[in-house]
Amino acid sequence: MMTNLFSIFDPSTNIFNLSLNWLSTLLSFIFMPYIYWLIPNRYIIFWNFIMFKLHNEFKILLKNNKIFNSTFIFISLFMFILFNNFLGLFPYIFTSTSHLTISLSLSLSLWISFMMFGWINNTQHMFSHLIPHGTPNMLMPFMVTIETISNIIRPGTLAIRLTANMIAGHLLITLLGNSSSSIPFYLIYMLIFIQILLLILESAVAIIQSYVISILSTLYSSETN
Repeated sequence: MMTNLFSIFDPSTNIFNLSLNWLSTLLSFIFMPYIYWLIPNRYIIFWNFIMFKLHNEFKILLKNNKIFNSTFIFISLFMFILFNNFLGLFPYIFTSTSHLTISLSLSLSLWISFMMFGWINNTQHMFSHLIPHGTPNMLMPFMVTIETISNIIRPGTLAIRLTANMIAGHLLITLLGNSSSSIPFYLIYMLIFIQILLLILESAVAIIQSYVISILSTLYSSETN
């Protein structure tokens, strides 16, 4: 039962031995704002409003960063994860963010770039982060060990947080959907209502998780400056 349940996340769709599941990740670029249109429509105005709000919020977190436009890398990360989370809610579309292949690749590449930039350009500042202000001398070795471990596991926690939340919601929806053939007819309407509520919850989770990943990435970046 467990093998069949988790098999919904297997990238098994293929044509001529070519895996087509990962193409859902590329579909997000179709829905990106068409910035080259001469006359903005409501769709472009809506996305410009979201980008402007995210830019102002990320700019506050990156107040020590001299590069003003560095917030757009985190805005792009937010949009990429958001689109892929939403695409996974549609039937027969592969959920790429439910795999560590995508989430760990994003978080690990960002974390490595932040660490390389921080230790090369701001070495003294990075060392100061290992020992919080006011730490007693006896506790300094333990604090360095704890801070180092917490820093190393950051990309893993980012990836697992996104993957686990995507898997949990999809598994619950799948379990309820598979039980529809074995319940009485008068409970079908209740099951449909519960499924609709779960889809609304998963839509909120898709937005929240993409926002959390981008905010945490911004905070990790601000610590290296």
